[in-house]
Amino acid sequence: MGVAMHVKSDSEVTSIDASTPPRSPRRPLYYVQSPSHSQHDLEKMSYGSSPFGSPTHHFHYHCSPIHHSRESSTSRFSASLKNPRNSGGGWRRVQRKYNEVGDEVEEDGESEGDDERKENGQVMFYVACFLFSFLVLFTIFSLILWAASLAYKPRIIVMNISFENFNVQAGMDSTGVPTDMLTLNSTVRIFYKNPGTYFGVHVTSTPLELHYFDLKVASGHMKKLYQPRRSSSKVIVVVQGHQVPLYGGIPVLSDAEGHLETVSVPLNLTFVMRSRAYILGRLVKTKFYKKILCEVALRGNHLGKPLNLTKSESCVYR
Repeated sequence: MGVAMHVKSDSEVTSIDASTPPRSPRRPLYYVQSPSHSQHDLEKMSYGSSPFGSPTHHFHYHCSPIHHSRESSTSRFSASLKNPRNSGGGWRRVQRKYNEVGDEVEEDGESEGDDERKENGQVMFYVACFLFSFLVLFTIFSLILWAASLAYKPRIIVMNISFENFNVQAGMDSTGVPTDMLTLNSTVRIFYKNPGTYFGVHVTSTPLELHYFDLKVASGHMKKLYQPRRSSSKVIVVVQGHQVPLYGGIPVLSDAEGHLETVSVPLNLTFVMRSRAYILGRLVKTKFYKKILCEVALRGNHLGKPLNLTKSESCVYR
């Protein structure tokens, strides 16, 4: 279909220009060249975007360095969109570096924890070694003191015994059985010495008893005492019996009711002395036991006189 070309005259052009309002100055057109478009396409885009699509209004513009930078950034962005694998690889590298940094931090924390545990273990080891060494040394020192204290045994001597009086009379026991009843008073003197150079001793004793064979006729208790180191003392104990039923056990006394001053009755004095030395408090202590057996004679004509027991074979010390 043909197009009729109509040529306007100068007057028509002048009238059109007069009736048309003035237009704003044409702004320069900027474009971004993409690698995916050719030069021919760019020319088409410039022609189509112009208010006048005729080739007579074709303008040429030169790109500045700013345009090149924009072009390169746009190219990289479009390339990243076209190749998602490349962008993912960048994220993977960042994630890998982050993981490596995290692993290094964890390793540093673990190494610090291991160092603290090692230091604590070393401290506990040193404390255990110190305690063990202290216990060993203390035990050795205690054993030395204990062994040395064994050489300082107390010295005990029964010096004498004196019978103050005795009396035999008829009577009845607690069950009402008639028998001879004995009353006896005596005093025992004991010498005690502690030779220890670095400890005192606590002294006790079992009851002091007078026996005629198996018949107990008198007994007495010694008071507790403390004997300082390198000291000695004399201990006095009262041994007595009151209304002791004889049941015919001592025929000598039964036959001598009227003349007791002529009788002589053999008796045995028995007791056990206990001595305890606290060397290091109650942790280290030494005990000494002494069993004593003395043979004495009750004579009616020696009442009130001390009977010496320091002679040989008068007392047995075990």
